[in-house]
Amino acid sequence: MKWKESDFNSGIETVPALLIYGPDAGQVDEYCDRATEKLEIEKDNLFALDSNELRDKQDALFAESCSPSMFGGRKMVIISNAGDSDAKYIADLIRHSGLCATVIVSAGDLRAGGELRTLFENDDKAAALACYTDDARSLATLIRRELSAAAGIQQITPDAMAYMTSHLGGDRGITRSFLTKIALYVDDKKIVELADVEKCLPDTGAANLDDYLYSLTCGHIQQTMTALDRLLYNNADANMLVRMLNIHFKKLLTAVVDGQLPRLFWKVAEKFNQAVKIWPESEIVLVLRRLNELERQMRTTGMPSEILLRDFSLKLAMRTMKLAVRRRK
Repeated sequence: MKWKESDFNSGIETVPALLIYGPDAGQVDEYCDRATEKLEIEKDNLFALDSNELRDKQDALFAESCSPSMFGGRKMVIISNAGDSDAKYIADLIRHSGLCATVIVSAGDLRAGGELRTLFENDDKAAALACYTDDARSLATLIRRELSAAAGIQQITPDAMAYMTSHLGGDRGITRSFLTKIALYVDDKKIVELADVEKCLPDTGAANLDDYLYSLTCGHIQQTMTALDRLLYNNADANMLVRMLNIHFKKLLTAVVDGQLPRLFWKVAEKFNQAVKIWPESEIVLVLRRLNELERQMRTTGMPSEILLRDFSLKLAMRTMKLAVRRRK
């Protein structure tokens, strides 16, 4: 079955297996947490593993999934970072006659018609819930709801809203983290202004993140690496920065292929327009594939994520500079 948020809210207790997938990794994580809360899963009844462990831990997986809890209560199994190549193992699990745990499968962006989506969408006893990134309209609604209703903010100025909608929306977890921070920051005056947003967005500094993303796609090597140094010095999470890069290149791909320029804050619009002229579609697609590989390396190789990200950023900035020179000839 294909689910929407309303189906999740009303039906999570009725299905033995749920696939939560999509490009918004923060929203995927949020739904996994909500499923655990709604089903009141205790820590001792939760079994989690990464998809790359499926083959080696089949016995443990089925033992946990097909035996009642020793502590009472409902059991849950969470399989993270799944892909189409894992569909066979997951199908054997969720179709097992002895299954007595709720199985939650989380994944990134999956293609329509792929094995994993087909498995859950075509099964009457399972469900698939997509987590797509917020567009400008849904993001503005989320911001107003979280700040005005939940935090008691009385006013959001137009330029503050424009800045937030142009910088947020790719990852629900990052968005909510920022909204919590800005609500605390302006709690005394109950008004969100541009200056407040610039100081708080993102957690590691909006200016440094902008410099990193937009300098990188323009081929400004020194600016890119300086901005990355500042981000990492301020304890920016390397995995979060990879997600932001993924979002940034997807926006660039849309602009290059469809000619749809996103709504951007004036400080970065010129660099983005410059990047549109530099990057061909084929090169952007290669970068998106490389970003997926970079995420996998961060999870599995044991190499420090910061080192992997610095190496990737330097090589990509140099590649961008070469593309820019080629376009000018």
